[in-house]
Amino acid sequence: MPHDPTADQRFFQTTTREFLAGTVPIETVRALADAGAGFDRDWWRRGAELGWTAMLVPESLGGGSVSGHPMTELALVAEELGRAAAPGPFVTTTAALAGLRDTADHLAETVAAIVAGTLVVTWAVYEPGAGFGVLAGSAGATRAEPSGSGYRLTGVKDRVEAADQADLFLVTATGPGGPIQLLVPAETPGVTVSPAWTIDLTRRTGKVVFDDVVVGADAVTHTGAAAESAIRAQAGAAALVTAAESAGAADLALTRTLTWLFERYTFGRPLASYQALKHRMADNKTWLEACRATAFAAAAAWDAEAPESDEYISIAKSYVGAKAPVIAQDCVQLHGGIGVTWEHDLHLFLRRITLGRALYGTPEEHRRHITDLLDSAA
Repeated sequence: MPHDPTADQRFFQTTTREFLAGTVPIETVRALADAGAGFDRDWWRRGAELGWTAMLVPESLGGGSVSGHPMTELALVAEELGRAAAPGPFVTTTAALAGLRDTADHLAETVAAIVAGTLVVTWAVYEPGAGFGVLAGSAGATRAEPSGSGYRLTGVKDRVEAADQADLFLVTATGPGGPIQLLVPAETPGVTVSPAWTIDLTRRTGKVVFDDVVVGADAVTHTGAAAESAIRAQAGAAALVTAAESAGAADLALTRTLTWLFERYTFGRPLASYQALKHRMADNKTWLEACRATAFAAAAAWDAEAPESDEYISIAKSYVGAKAPVIAQDCVQLHGGIGVTWEHDLHLFLRRITLGRALYGTPEEHRRHITDLLDSAA
């Protein structure tokens, strides 16, 4: 499906592109870089109304897929967000909803509010000094110990997307019986958020400290084997849409560079006429199409509930993470001196791609995960 969307999917993608062009042009993205918040909450709610948050969630909770292929639709949205270097907690919300879509009835109202965009949720999974450990089955050092009728949460999470704007943290922790996930309101006593700088101008992260945070039993979303399954789904969703977003950002960078090569003349000839530059652009285009192909193949495998979908997702994240930065860096170089200036827009897309490479599993981490999957299958 990846390169030939259905009519419904094409309309959904076009609607998203037009909305982004009208609400967050590149000038707005630059302005947000200097603002206190990385995104406008009302803008995010309007994006949710378009269906950005609905795909993985059943209709009973306000969700629903446009075409019956929810992850493919999310990948299409992610591509457009990448092309616009757009703000917003799209990746982390998608990840959280991948785990929350089948939670108990007592969380239905909360999930519906997340889908509507009135509540902002983020996944608190990374820990200081550690990589994306959930690929190896680690729930981290953060502990959730029984306390009365609920739990006492202690630990630190960092690289938490949209931490300073989140209403809820979906916390992955280690409980007495293995992994456990809890939905913790940001205003809960003992929760402290410290915004952190990232290379991306609008995608903010932060450190969240849970200092003896007491929550009720109703905060638990999954435990044990159910938590392991939810965490795998969250990791896969986050990696997949991040790969699609990076492919979109690389696509925009390459498109702009191609235009530049035809417009810029040297010695009476357009740059695009030089054989060496043609070869570089051909390589970049080939890598870009492979990035898109792997990302959408992974999305199709998810939608089909294929047994190899986990492997496909890691293939996509590792390949895009390796190639998209190379494409973007070459686009900067092909623009010559102006490509490395703050005023030129290319660095916005390079920043998005660079952060995307690092979050939710580096290429190295996903290659190791692929090896582990192949070893298990053997």
